[in-house]
Amino acid sequence: MLKRYLPILTWLPHYNRRLGSADVLAGLIVTVMVIPQSLAYAVLAGLPAVVGLYASLLPAVVYVLLGTSRTLAVGPVAIIALMTGAVLADIATPGTAEYLQAALILSFLSGIMLLLMGMLRMGFIANFLSHPVIGGFLSAAGVLIVASQAGHLLGVELNSRELLPRLSELAQGLPSLHLMTLTIGSGTFVFLLFMRRYGRSMLQRIGCSKSLADLLTRAGPVFAVIVTTLATWHFDLASGGVAVIGSVPQGLPPLGLPGFDFSLWQALLIPALLISIVGFVESVSMGQMLAARRRERISPNQELIGLGGANLAAAITSGMPVSGGLTRTVINYDAGAQTPMAGLVAAIGIGTATLFFTPLLAYLPIATLAATITVSSLTLIDIGMIRQTWRYSRSDFSAMAITILLTLVDSIEAGIVSGVVLSIGLFLYRTSRPHSALVGRIPDSEHFRNIERHATETVSHLALLRIDESLYFANARYLEDTVYDLVASRPELEHVVLICSAVNLIDASALESLDAINARLRDSGVTLHLAEVKGPVMDRLKHSDFLDDMTGRVFLSTYAAWRELAQATADLSTDRI
Repeated sequence: MLKRYLPILTWLPHYNRRLGSADVLAGLIVTVMVIPQSLAYAVLAGLPAVVGLYASLLPAVVYVLLGTSRTLAVGPVAIIALMTGAVLADIATPGTAEYLQAALILSFLSGIMLLLMGMLRMGFIANFLSHPVIGGFLSAAGVLIVASQAGHLLGVELNSRELLPRLSELAQGLPSLHLMTLTIGSGTFVFLLFMRRYGRSMLQRIGCSKSLADLLTRAGPVFAVIVTTLATWHFDLASGGVAVIGSVPQGLPPLGLPGFDFSLWQALLIPALLISIVGFVESVSMGQMLAARRRERISPNQELIGLGGANLAAAITSGMPVSGGLTRTVINYDAGAQTPMAGLVAAIGIGTATLFFTPLLAYLPIATLAATITVSSLTLIDIGMIRQTWRYSRSDFSAMAITILLTLVDSIEAGIVSGVVLSIGLFLYRTSRPHSALVGRIPDSEHFRNIERHATETVSHLALLRIDESLYFANARYLEDTVYDLVASRPELEHVVLICSAVNLIDASALESLDAINARLRDSGVTLHLAEVKGPVMDRLKHSDFLDDMTGRVFLSTYAAWRELAQATADLSTDRI
């Protein structure tokens, strides 16, 4: 029982020197790689850069204790940072104490909600965010992130946070762009983009091993931070108008609970819920993918608890909301992390940097961080998936398109909620009109297929109707109409067999419809039968009076029904398509 809530107890007793060596190396690599990202995502959220470092400390340690993924790295991530900034901008002015306090409350609420969902075993909630909705949201978020960093890249001051006003403001401010900031930002952007696309192959061509080439390629942001910081310091570019991070507090974060302001907590409830769900979906998707590669498993319900604890830890250590980050997790995995201990090593490394090396970051250009954020966010814009969804399903594409549109022109919350509501609405609409097919026997076989698609044998007094959907309140009346239309169009019918091979559920509403169908067919002189009823469905039916009242029988297979009901003397016909 204790291992269920403290997964560390499942692997720590078997920990050895080999695992420790791999985890220490991976942790040190992650430390170096994610410091620029942590700073950048705090800036993206409108928070002091050091908040990103704070959010990479205790939250990572708590996840080591509570998380089930052996490679997931927890900390600030781009999507959550964007959502945090969008929420807080409507509540307080960036840079103020009220803004930071609201961020801590957001972390605290997210932590509480995730913990409650984990204890209530609500890991299934991720299933309500369909892939088109998530893909559309991520693509729109990528566009918003890139647009939010355009001013920092060009040295143009932008005040609006909405996409269209920001673009208009950016166009008006182009004549006053800061040339040196543009040079740093565009240079860093081109360098990082080049390293991402061609760095690995180029390094391998000059003799680097594949693993070293991968490492150096991922270290691109680190090189960019070092070079631009040194250049800004050496040439005193800050005095020439290049925006820099400035003084970064040195030392570990203070401990304390966020203040209680009822109206503020109430205003942040819904945003905290959305941030919690989006962060969980991103984390669990990444964790499951990497766990599958190593033939391991993660528990979505325990992941809720792990992420909830991590966010509570962020709230009491002046941190921002956190989640399992895509980039830092991939770095952790590729660096050879074997257990969550690598996350603990990374936390210690970042803590050491926070204690002793933050003064070195004072001359780090904001444009460098903006370029880092922009390049990372471009991977979120998935044009290929949008194109494929358009080709495959126009209804799913409509949910994706509305998610993208509302996220871009209204708000992140509106985009997600509308996408989820539309996805559920489309699902209910599709399943409320279930596909059904009259089937016939493939000659000289025990197989039955749709009479409109295959050459089949049928008999006039028998109708074999296959229902290709579970039966529930939304489609129960549609089933009634389908059967009544069938009987009305074929006066010679004596038997109707409902083939239930695709029926996984019959709810109370559908059961009443089956009772009504049975009674209506009895009055019409037609016998109702069932075939291929699944065990769990049959178990439910046995707890009702339907089987006792049904005029016909329940057949084990469609062939058994055919053999029993299709008399040898019946009028045999063959339909061929």
